[in-house]
Amino acid sequence: MLQLTKVFPTTQGRNEPSWLAYLGIFSLFFYAFCKFVWEDFSDNLENIFILTGLVSFCIYGKGIRKTPLLLLLMFILVQLLSWSLGLWQYPQWVTDDPRIKDLAKLFIFISIAWWLGGSTRNTFILWGVAFLGFIVATLLAPAENGWLAGFTGERVGFGIRNNQHASMLFGVFLLGMLCFFQRFWKVGEYRFIRICFWVLGVLIAITGVMLGQTRAVWLSTIIAISLGALIIITAAVLKGKIKHLLLYACATALALIVLISVIGATLGDSLGERVLKESEVISKLIDGQFTEVPYTSIGIRVNSWVAASQWIAERPVTGWGPKGRDLVMSETDWMPDWVLKEFGHLHNYFLETWVEYGLIGLLALGILTLWIGRATWLAWRGGAMPTDIAFFGLLFFVYWVVINQIESYNSFSTGQFVHNVIVGGLITHYWRTYFNNSDKDSRKQLQG
Repeated sequence: MLQLTKVFPTTQGRNEPSWLAYLGIFSLFFYAFCKFVWEDFSDNLENIFILTGLVSFCIYGKGIRKTPLLLLLMFILVQLLSWSLGLWQYPQWVTDDPRIKDLAKLFIFISIAWWLGGSTRNTFILWGVAFLGFIVATLLAPAENGWLAGFTGERVGFGIRNNQHASMLFGVFLLGMLCFFQRFWKVGEYRFIRICFWVLGVLIAITGVMLGQTRAVWLSTIIAISLGALIIITAAVLKGKIKHLLLYACATALALIVLISVIGATLGDSLGERVLKESEVISKLIDGQFTEVPYTSIGIRVNSWVAASQWIAERPVTGWGPKGRDLVMSETDWMPDWVLKEFGHLHNYFLETWVEYGLIGLLALGILTLWIGRATWLAWRGGAMPTDIAFFGLLFFVYWVVINQIESYNSFSTGQFVHNVIVGGLITHYWRTYFNNSDKDSRKQLQG
């Protein structure tokens, strides 16, 4: 019989008072579930676990707190510098405050990693709870924007901000199910139930990705999965397990072909129309006819990127401050009025960072990315992180970089949620030796 304690996060290895740990941990897990089900309540829980996590981290996180807090300080200083220069040089276009939270929200993962306590079990429970809440939210979506409407060929977003954001979440869900398939299929208790859950999860994820009809998600998912397949094939060849690999590859490929064929037949011409809709625009881009690009979905992106490049050229180092992307989409005189009124961002997170905070903003973002990547590598190499989690972290990074080139997910709460929940799960393994009270040499390594 399943033990009830196995489905609750552990509080082992903690130094803070138990009441504080329970408050932070359970507010985090309820926040993850309620994010898309009950967002207002989730926002209150977010404040609780962030505040308690940061306080506890600063007080009890000796040995691991230095680098992440310095990185957070660096981001704050970058924002203050850009905003201050704006007050001095173009006060009419500057916000009333520096909006520190815009970039600081990328560091919510600190509190998440802290409350996960270096536990792989806690990490999987959090990720599972988060996506369970997401699936529940899709089931509660209005009929005209839900599953049934999607199967009629309509593009649906399940009531989660817009179509692109729900589709992005399904893409992450699919990557997770594929990366962790061995945990569901391995021999042991409840194997049949686990396999059924895995098959159901993959079916839901693939269907959701297709119903969202978001080309950026399709592209990012294909690239990430292709990279994953290449890594697995290479590893199998080096280990001499080609026959074993071929068996699983053939079975998986056959299942995917059947599933995609069934969904494609159900949706009729809507998917094909979605794929070919921008072919003319893409042809113009390939031919270098940038001035003749019409204002279609891709065309709006390209024209806004051209406009952003002009603003970046004026202030390439420090940017235009937290209102930078708004200025591009409101003060560029050659773009049509209807585009300026309807769109307020650039559909590219890295360009948005550049236009708002300049090269120093991109540098800060790059340093944070390198630190997360290095932490993941060290945790995996040191045996603190399971290989499948490190593998998922790599594929998610590729997926996230590609998809944020076409839609600025990190600028919105949905993208920030995914970023922090995934990164928090990675970084908590980097801090695992701290929670396990390891030797001084291991703790010294963590300070890097």
